[in-house]
Amino acid sequence: MSIDISKLTITLAAKALRAKDFSSKELTEAVLTEAKAKNKAINAYAEIFDDAMALAAHADDMLAKGDAPILAGIPIAIKDNMLYKGHESTSGSKILRGHIAAYSGTAVERLLSCRAVIIGRTNMDEFAMGSSTETCSYGPVKNPIDTTRVPGGSSGGSAASVVMGGALGSYGSDTGGSIRQPASLCGLVGLKPTYGAVSRSGLMSLASSFDQIGPFGKTVADAQLLFDAVRGHDPMDSTTVPEGHSLRKAKPLGEKLTIGVPESLIATDGIDEDVRANFRAQIAALRSQGHTIKNIDLPLIARSLAVYYIIMPAEASANLARFDGIRYGFSKEADKLIEVYMNSRGEGFGKETRRRILLGTYVLSAGYYDAYYNKAVAVRRMIRDELDRAFESVDVIATPTSPSPAFKIGEKIANPLKMYIEDIFTVSANIAGVPGISVPGGTVIRDGVSLPVGIQFMAAAFQEDALFRMGTAIEQSI
Repeated sequence: MSIDISKLTITLAAKALRAKDFSSKELTEAVLTEAKAKNKAINAYAEIFDDAMALAAHADDMLAKGDAPILAGIPIAIKDNMLYKGHESTSGSKILRGHIAAYSGTAVERLLSCRAVIIGRTNMDEFAMGSSTETCSYGPVKNPIDTTRVPGGSSGGSAASVVMGGALGSYGSDTGGSIRQPASLCGLVGLKPTYGAVSRSGLMSLASSFDQIGPFGKTVADAQLLFDAVRGHDPMDSTTVPEGHSLRKAKPLGEKLTIGVPESLIATDGIDEDVRANFRAQIAALRSQGHTIKNIDLPLIARSLAVYYIIMPAEASANLARFDGIRYGFSKEADKLIEVYMNSRGEGFGKETRRRILLGTYVLSAGYYDAYYNKAVAVRRMIRDELDRAFESVDVIATPTSPSPAFKIGEKIANPLKMYIEDIFTVSANIAGVPGISVPGGTVIRDGVSLPVGIQFMAAAFQEDALFRMGTAIEQSI
């Protein structure tokens, strides 16, 4: 039978599978056909797995017995830094080509236990270092809406896989905006959960105190289903928290929320005027729905980008020290051991990864540790405290997700500072460990093409439900 993937959400597909309108094998075959047909042009996938149809057959068996989990039979994509036993995992880097995962990460295990169908691994900026998915060793990923433009990063492949019809939902990792920014640029819903809400076991580390696995969905409802499937405490990750943990009591369902808007940050130079105008229009729509809009002062949040680009490279330089060309992956032979290390890392790592390793090593070095790293850690605590105080008077904080719509491939890759500014609205959620969501908030026109832009909401730790409520409110206003 013919299945229109472009109009199919996870919610609709789950209902159709239970109504026996089609089987998981038929659905998976339709998705695989789209993925294989479009991947050459988009480059969303590093690899489309050969065993997807076998997973679909197992899902059909569970569905036939009844009482199957909601994701049973649903084709899902995972980012190339999520370990899946028996499958290659490279984190988008040449230095890990040929690395076969010895075990599956907790999030992947939970998907498999739900009988979700894992379609393949998606391209990403190398070791999640980027905001455009141009630093991937497999080549840049293109935005399916306009293939001359980037899909955002570092989880650009995960976003593109859904937009092009190569998956019904996907997972990425978010260290400073790597789910929310691609969601904004590709017109999807993207969630960065609270730090500790989803296990990082089996996720290749970039910056361990920032990294978080999260979902991409076509709708808020889909993103919530994907989040619920992988959330929860995991004894393999000591940073995860028990189920139901919350620092604040959520408002009753149906009660209007108070939305904080940091006007001074929204007025910052370098933000696209069309994006700013679109954001203000969405805030006005939320006010008309009865939500309270409150201007809030967050003077320290403007320092988030500087703090992030000190702490993140520092943690990355330590985490990536394990990739030495000896134990696995790419290795360059030499006469001396030190030359093996230098040659393997010099050729195995891309330019942006080498840049951040050098920055991180510098800020951790003697004479600079106190001046840079320790000071950034202190300011990080201050930013977290500032947001905690803000959430005492507001339920969510709203900003644009990205300062611009999708930009041209090659436009910013040669200028790291222009690329880093793309994270200006998203990094604060990672710094504070609070959840953030990007929801499609309209479009702007560039070169005759209608490009999506997102609106971001942040909430207090473990208040993802407030984000889903605000996301639904935006969906109703569009």
